[in-house]
Amino acid sequence: QVRLVESGGGLVQAGGSLRLSCSASGTIFRINLMGWYRQAPGKQRELVARFTSGGNIEYAESVKGRFTISRGNAKNTVALQMNSLRPEDTAVYYCNAVLGAEVWGQGTLVTVSS
Repeated sequence: QVRLVESGGGLVQAGGSLRLSCSASGTIFRINLMGWYRQAPGKQRELVARFTSGGNIEYAESVKGRFTISRGNAKNTVALQMNSLRPEDTAVYYCNAVLGAEVWGQGTLVTVSS
């Protein structure tokens, strides 16, 4: 069974930075997609950034130029560097991986104060 463990959330002032990390553990043959989603209070979960199976990167328009996704050499870790944070970035951030089945992390809260 594959597990995703996230770390790095917290409280930051607008304009600040945070870095989220996610590590996959368990029996992993191939990760097709891996990345980050977020869900703000009262809103649907949305894609933030992810690596596709072809190795490309997709970003939500709202985070382009501010957030950077990166992947470890072992390909089972992914990080999200978030700069120039805004209050509207406040959400629970979830790590996601698709290996055949789709796996979600437990979520980590990011709060950006104005």
